Amino acid sequence: MPLNVPGILAPVQFLVNPRIIVPSLSVRGALFSLIFGCLHANSSRRQKDIRHLDFDALKRAGYRGAVFDKDNCLTLPGKDTIVPEIEDAWKECKQVFGKGNVLVVSNTAGAHVDAGGIQAESVRHHLGVPVLFHTSMKPAYSCVKQIRSYFRSLRDPIKDNELIIVGDRLFTDIVMANRIREQSWTERFWLRSQQNSGYPAVDWNTQKTAEPLAANPLQNLLVSTPPPTRTTLGIWTTGLWVEEATVMRFCEKKLLEGVKKWVIAPAKARAQDKVSTLAGLEARSTENGGSTNDEDPLTRAFVRDIPPPAPPQKQNMLRGIASFFQGIQFRRGN
Repeated sequence: MPLNVPGILAPVQFLVNPRIIVPSLSVRGALFSLIFGCLHANSSRRQKDIRHLDFDALKRAGYRGAVFDKDNCLTLPGKDTIVPEIEDAWKECKQVFGKGNVLVVSNTAGAHVDAGGIQAESVRHHLGVPVLFHTSMKPAYSCVKQIRSYFRSLRDPIKDNELIIVGDRLFTDIVMANRIREQSWTERFWLRSQQNSGYPAVDWNTQKTAEPLAANPLQNLLVSTPPPTRTTLGIWTTGLWVEEATVMRFCEKKLLEGVKKWVIAPAKARAQDKVSTLAGLEARSTENGGSTNDEDPLTRAFVRDIPPPAPPQKQNMLRGIASFFQGIQFRRGN
C-alpha cells in the first residue's frame, strides 16, 4: 500500500473537529451474530458488510448515487473481483441506483499509483461500474472535488445530499464523506449570504444563477432556505474479509468510541435538557451520561437483518459407516 499523505494529515483535522470521523451509519451485523458468535465466530465477523444495507429504502429516502471503497469492502485486498458472499447484494445495489450512479473510489485502482489505469480497467470490467481516476488519495479535498464533478456531469446530476459513501476506514472513507457534507453546507451558507446581499449567486447543485432576493433584510431572512434534512450519508462497514492494518483500525475504533462518549453524548444531553426546558418540562435524568439504548433511527431505516448461515450438517455415524462399506463393495464388484 503506497503512502497516503492525506490520510496521515486527517488526524490534524480530527484534533480541531473530532466529529470528522463519526459515520452517519455503522453496519455492525445483526443480533444473531452476537448470539451465535461463539458457534459461528468466523461467519459473524464477515456478516458486517453491504448485505445489511437496504438499498431500496435508501432510494426511497432520496439517495440516488453511491460511492464504494474497493479493498476489504467489495473485494479482497489486491483483488479485482467481487467477494462471492456479497455478489447478490452488489447486483441489487446496481439495479436500484443504476450502474452509472455507482462509483468505485480506491486508493489503489484508479489512483496515481495505478500506472496506465490497468487495475482500474480490470475493476471496472469485473464489478460492472465506473472507477474514478484521481490524482490525490482519499480523503484529500481534491479527490472530493473529482467525486462531485463526476456526479454533476451525469445526464441527471446527483447532488451531494443524494450520495452515500460506503467504506471500511474511518480516516479515509468516513472523513471523505464528512468533507463532502461540510462542503455542501458551506456552499449553501455562501449561497444564502449572497442572496441576502442582493447579488446573484450560483447554485452549485444546479449550476444555475440564483435570482437575487428583495432588498429588505427581514424578507430575505423569512424566505431563506432551512438547513437540509437529508445529507451525504457516510456508511462504515466494520467487517473485514482479510485482516489488515490491525493497529490502525484498533486506534480508529477507540478514537470513535471516545468521540461518542466525550463529545456526542454530552451534546445530546445538553440538547435534550434545552428542549425539555423550552417545553416547560422537567429535564431528563442524566444518570447515564445522556446516552440511551434506543436504536439509531438511521439504523432502523436503512439496515436490515440477514438470515444466519446454516450450521454444517452432521452426518449420522451409522449412515457414514454403511456408505463406506457400500463403496468398498462397489469397487470390488468392478
